[in-house]
Amino acid sequence: MNIYDVSEHAHVSIATVSRVINGNPNVSEKTRKRVLAVMDELGYTPNVFARSLGLNTMKTIGIMCADSSDPWLAEAVYYLEKQLRSSGYDSILCCSGYLPETKKKYLELLRSKRVDAIILTGSHYVEAKDRDNAYLMEAAKDIPIMLVNGCLEGGQIYSTVCDDHAAVYSAATKLYESGRSALLYLYSGTSYSNLRKLSGYRQATVSASLPVRDELMVLCSKDPDLAMEQLKELSASGIKFDSVLAAEDILAVGAVKYANQTGISIPEGLSIIGYNNSILSRCTTPEITSVDNKVEALCTTTVNTLMRVLEGGNVPAKTTITPELIKRGTTNF
Repeated sequence: MNIYDVSEHAHVSIATVSRVINGNPNVSEKTRKRVLAVMDELGYTPNVFARSLGLNTMKTIGIMCADSSDPWLAEAVYYLEKQLRSSGYDSILCCSGYLPETKKKYLELLRSKRVDAIILTGSHYVEAKDRDNAYLMEAAKDIPIMLVNGCLEGGQIYSTVCDDHAAVYSAATKLYESGRSALLYLYSGTSYSNLRKLSGYRQATVSASLPVRDELMVLCSKDPDLAMEQLKELSASGIKFDSVLAAEDILAVGAVKYANQTGISIPEGLSIIGYNNSILSRCTTPEITSVDNKVEALCTTTVNTLMRVLEGGNVPAKTTITPELIKRGTTNF
């Protein structure tokens, strides 16, 4: 069945059927009901792409995330979809992985679906070299690009970020002020967020009048057992540390497992702070002190900003969310 069949059975013009489908108010209530009844009788479903031509919107937002199995990203996608639904928008999710070529591929796929905007979840979409971000800048010429906890400057690009630098600086400073002097920093990559966190650790160490030691900044696999083994290897090699600050909770879990297996008391022998305040931070004994980077606020703010952009309103290119340190059993300050 198509629009011509509906027109014939309802004894109205094709233009009238189109106005009914698109919600145009210039149709009498009686005619609107008759057309809708015929559509129901014939089992006619309007083609969403054809309808979008009249409305100039698909009422659909593309969401990209690198890895939906990552607890933080999964939670972020949940909040984004929830907020989009409440705003009257559908969403299409693409899990792009971390390779540049697949990121570009899925972004072009979403553009081909004629989505109204694209939300990039996580800071892995912002590359260190400008040329590697050129595809995002090009896409932003056509549709708004929203970044959740990533920052990129350009027309029609809007960033909502947590102040990762300040959060790690504050957490590290608290550990130093509590008497710790050999703070091991664990991180899992070189994304925008990870680099901001690392700079916070460096600055806090300098502010505490301590040397910034390369051996105390360790790149770890995002696996608690592998992180635990790395800590064992570090200790066996003679590197001493009295506290651990992890860029993600999953790495902090590895630090707790390391302490438990080697008989080190927590927090007396080893203080530990994680990051993200995910469910993982509450799944160990003791529970992990963690930085809450406000994933729900990040996502809600992103969608609210997008709605204002789509309505033609004035919005800031960058919005910063303030994090909070949640104290639990792995610290005693």
